Amino acid sequence: MSKPKVLITRSDFPETGIKKLQEKYDVEVYPHSRIIPRDCLLQHIKGASGLFCISTDKIDKEVLDAAGPQLKVVATMSLGFDHIDVKECKKRNIIVCNGPNPISVSCVAEFTIGLLLSVSRRIVEASGAIKRGEWTEVWTPSWYVGRGLTNAIVGIVGMGRIGKAILERILPFGVAKVYYYDIYHPIPEAEDMGARFASFEELLENSDYVIACCNLTEGNKGLFNSRAFRMMKSSAVFINTSRGGVVDQEALVEALENKKIKAAGIDVMYPEPLPEDHKLASLPNIVVTPHIAAAEETAMQRLSALTAENIIEVLEDRPPITPVF
Repeated sequence: MSKPKVLITRSDFPETGIKKLQEKYDVEVYPHSRIIPRDCLLQHIKGASGLFCISTDKIDKEVLDAAGPQLKVVATMSLGFDHIDVKECKKRNIIVCNGPNPISVSCVAEFTIGLLLSVSRRIVEASGAIKRGEWTEVWTPSWYVGRGLTNAIVGIVGMGRIGKAILERILPFGVAKVYYYDIYHPIPEAEDMGARFASFEELLENSDYVIACCNLTEGNKGLFNSRAFRMMKSSAVFINTSRGGVVDQEALVEALENKKIKAAGIDVMYPEPLPEDHKLASLPNIVVTPHIAAAEETAMQRLSALTAENIIEVLEDRPPITPVF
């Protein structure tokens, strides 16, 4: 009897998951470290019982049709699963699994604080000054002076798992106060740590640092728009490690150019990849990173293993570890 086929959509997924699957199944790996072309995905998904994918792979009705009726599980290595037509999978009794890895939550939280400090303490700017040959005096009292977190007011928009992890890690810096805004409140875990719920407007008006870590929904697309940036302090720093769509990017550019806010740091944007000549890449008061907040070695290895384990559980007729439904 032939082994079930599992298709893996990239060659550069961490080997922990690939090896687990190769021990049990007929595994086909797209042999390149880039997004699998659509026609290639449609061709090679044929006959697969399991699919190991990532958020850049669009898994829709056409792909499910091409796979055939034996497809039992679609497992993505990403936390988000909006690239998968979950409704269509439900109709076909195909189980969908994602990667809600607690290690990844910690990684995103620590990266968010690192990004905040790199902006507020002007670390990236100052490092660039050396490369540009601008460091000509031993010390001057006004050169690349930044601001830290001690006695600062921090506003966190989105108090889910990542928001709570950021809160937990930011408190030891000696901040004066932390506000949070979330559509669900009160959130006892956050308030037990000392955070105080505030309206979105109150949070913007009072915070020295505004951190976006909310999910992207139809209700919050463009939440950080011209009005929001006008409400912030002119000395405020804006950080986004959630999704690019929660920000009106033209409004962000305008706010930075006209000094309505002091600076920003973003790890998510649109489009991705960001074109080299995009305005956001050239402004002096922003740090832009290429969607790497969760890109940490141990977290990626664990996510790969978890994705494989979800596929194995389903193909062995056992409940998956992290099903979406």
